[in-house]
Amino acid sequence: MTERSARALAALEPGDLETAAQGDKLELRVWLRLLTCANLGGAALRRRLRERFDTTLPRFDVLAQLARSAEGLAMGELSKRLMVTNGNATGLVARLAADGLVTRAPAAHDRRRQTVRLTPAGRREFKAIAAAHDTWMADLTADLSRADKDALFGLLGALKSSFKNQSQRRRA
Repeated sequence: MTERSARALAALEPGDLETAAQGDKLELRVWLRLLTCANLGGAALRRRLRERFDTTLPRFDVLAQLARSAEGLAMGELSKRLMVTNGNATGLVARLAADGLVTRAPAAHDRRRQTVRLTPAGRREFKAIAAAHDTWMADLTADLSRADKDALFGLLGALKSSFKNQSQRRRA
């Protein structure tokens, strides 16, 4: 047995082998494992953000999206990138603006649309949180080898493509 196989067996939850032997859907078990990992990782990140920076993951996500766009983002584009409703994005942006981390201004080409940008304070806040976030992610994934991380990244990319392809086929 390889070291990788031994690690994979050690990572099995109680009942996984019995479930697999009973013929339960592998697709469902993959989905549930993915959700479990996302929930565990998300909970750890939310706790660390709250304890160290007195902030939330959604606020950090807004700052991260805005940090990628020097010219700012329209509210609709921000909502799309965050995968939340316009109302959710509007509430987050309003609170960040009240804290002096972002500004909202009418878009130059369409005064009905708002463009959101980081303030200098928002950029400093994002940089501090992002540095800690990088450290936390390294910590959370420290038990995986570089090869395992590369493989997982590739597999998750394939899963993402499968989801997108299925969605496109359903629309057609």
